[in-house]
Amino acid sequence: MQEKQNKTNLVWFRNDLRITDNTVLSEAYKNGNKVIGVYCFDPKYFEVNKHGFKITEKYRAKFLIETIQNLKQQLDHLNIDLLVYNDLPETIIPQICEAYNTSDIYLQNDWTKDEVATEDAVKQKTKAINFHSIYNQLLYHPDDINFEIKKIPQVFTVFRKKLEKYVAIREETINEVLPSSNRIENNTEIPTLQVLGLEDFEMHPHSAFPFKGGETEALKRLDDYFFTTKKLGFYKKTRNGLIGIDYSSKFSSWLANGSISARTIYWKVKQFEDEHFKNESTYWLIFELIWRDYFKYVSLKHGSKIFKLEGILGKDYEWGTNKNQIKKWINGETQSDFVNANMIELKQTGWMSNRGRQNVASYFAKELKLDWRIGAAYFESLLIDYDVHSNYGNWMYVAGVGNDPRDRKFNVQLQAERYDTNGKFRKLWLQPNLF
Repeated sequence: MQEKQNKTNLVWFRNDLRITDNTVLSEAYKNGNKVIGVYCFDPKYFEVNKHGFKITEKYRAKFLIETIQNLKQQLDHLNIDLLVYNDLPETIIPQICEAYNTSDIYLQNDWTKDEVATEDAVKQKTKAINFHSIYNQLLYHPDDINFEIKKIPQVFTVFRKKLEKYVAIREETINEVLPSSNRIENNTEIPTLQVLGLEDFEMHPHSAFPFKGGETEALKRLDDYFFTTKKLGFYKKTRNGLIGIDYSSKFSSWLANGSISARTIYWKVKQFEDEHFKNESTYWLIFELIWRDYFKYVSLKHGSKIFKLEGILGKDYEWGTNKNQIKKWINGETQSDFVNANMIELKQTGWMSNRGRQNVASYFAKELKLDWRIGAAYFESLLIDYDVHSNYGNWMYVAGVGNDPRDRKFNVQLQAERYDTNGKFRKLWLQPNLF
């Protein structure tokens, strides 16, 4: 019994940076061992990639730092220490396991290639440890869906119709406060932007995403958007907006690093419908959560094909890599003022609307006929809400090598006339001295 009391369960946080509805955390409680957490600012994600972009630029890095600061505070309330390192997980985690007599490691199941490689590197050095890999980022749990992963439909609508009326969403998991004896000595520090090799910055005054990272901010935004302003009730009408903080829910950044779960949002929508009203807009937010799930299941099914030039369809197009064209796209110097305005917004804020993303990606892949993976890598670098599955899933879709059965091309001029009729968005970013 004494030996059991001395054992430690280690929660390896990755993109599940919350305590609310965190199944990984709740599973770590169950065998009565002491529980501690670890998060590594993995240097691999702050290097320059083969296309010349930092994998994680300053916008997402700052949001991540704020998120870890908040996670540490949240875990403190549960009497769990979060050890934070600016080092490789495969270096740090074996050392923690040795120092704290770790018997079990609990972590979110991540299946994309870089995450799997890191996990395998850790396992090589901790062979006596039990690993518990848990699905913790989906709305529909893989054990509940009514078809095999390898039979995920090629078209989203088929996927949605097979699930939304037939598969129940699980309830949220709850984590309790551990006894104070669970605490350890913790002298680790959260790195600054400068330590990560990035420059500090002030939030742009016109940013459509002026929010901070962390679970507390995510839940505050949810409460405000749903229950204080009831903007949820107009979501379907406003979601294609371009200016301001309330044209869309803006949950994507917190969802991307797991500061909030899709299930938490789902059950809050249901609460809103019970307490206030149910309409097309309340449904449409759930519809978008299902889209998010779909891209995760597509990557579960197809693995590293989502990173291949020919995509999941194996389509062979002629793709260019003209550096001058790429540079002009990045800097907002193309022949389309609508594309330019969106690209400048991204460069100056780390944010772009969904409508903007579809247009600039289509322009890059279909108009300029450039290697879509370069555009995807630039988005990965700059976007605060970068999510590997949604990013590559959407880029494949737009490029014609993914899940779009119609292989559409956006007419960016018509899109600009429809969604920026008076040109206000373009003026905001192309003529900022007017504002």
